[in-house]
Amino acid sequence: MKQTYRINELAQGGFGIRVDFASGDIEDVLAAFSSNADAILSRFYAARGLMLIEGMHSVFERPRALVELSRLFGSEVENYHQTLTSPRFFHDSEEEILILSNEPPCNHPPPPRSHDDRLKVQFPHQVNWHSDQSYRRPPPDITLLLAVRTPPPDQGQTLVADCTSACAALTPETRERLRYLNGLHAPSWVGRSREAVEKGEPILDLLPHQRPQRHPLLRQHPVSGEQSLFVCEEKQMDFVDGPVVELETGPNGEGARLIRELLAHSTQEKFVYSHQWQVGDLLIADNRNLLHCATWYDADSYSRLMWRTTVMGNPGHEYVGERKSWTPGDGSEIMAGMDHA
Repeated sequence: MKQTYRINELAQGGFGIRVDFASGDIEDVLAAFSSNADAILSRFYAARGLMLIEGMHSVFERPRALVELSRLFGSEVENYHQTLTSPRFFHDSEEEILILSNEPPCNHPPPPRSHDDRLKVQFPHQVNWHSDQSYRRPPPDITLLLAVRTPPPDQGQTLVADCTSACAALTPETRERLRYLNGLHAPSWVGRSREAVEKGEPILDLLPHQRPQRHPLLRQHPVSGEQSLFVCEEKQMDFVDGPVVELETGPNGEGARLIRELLAHSTQEKFVYSHQWQVGDLLIADNRNLLHCATWYDADSYSRLMWRTTVMGNPGHEYVGERKSWTPGDGSEIMAGMDHA
């Protein structure tokens, strides 16, 4: 039988895989992946939930194919019209695809440039580390990110941190302490980030379905069974009532100090894969045990356009039986009052 795909290691230490398909046509990729889903996904999870597929240009002509491929990773590909997402991020035709671009109407700017022009990956030098939409409960399981337009490879990289290995590197005493603590996650635009609180910005009045959500600082992966750290950088944590529910609140409290320590630990270079984008690259990351962040690019000279899907359906035992936190129970609009998102 003709081999339809090949798997290679992506980064050192067995972190991530690159799956090379015999054909780059999306229909052939879908057929090969579907026929070998168990084997490919087994390798994906063994590699701690990071996968690269190159040459996915054919998806540009049929965006729906990205949604179909996403379904191989979980039971529900999320409809962004039904999540806490501003319409400026909506794809023209596919409700399950979110766009990230510096071009109108999205106007999503890059992170700030490093002072010394060097790519340093560790927090706080890189401040954009996050797990996608962690301010919802349950949060999404998997993110698929497709490069449609990219700046030069030495700009606009995506960094991915292996929070399973970072967790394993903690002392047993630290892991035991974290086992009883929960982080409080919030959207960046509601006045609860570290910067907003320090500047005294107004705190947005939130409807029940928009409120910050707690997640354990240590999550057990539902497939691998391994523990990983689950924190986000300071724009996506709540510094009014958190960022750690059980500890002193505020930007200078014990909870804030702990979050900064865990971010710096998790994003050490030895735990981080740096991806230099080429058009057609599809990077797939497990939000349950990975953090990722975008880096600076020259948005005045280059256009960047990414298509993203998120998949949910298996968040772990902590979330069993829970309804979606972001679904209004009173008939209100999902994004009511969030005009600046």
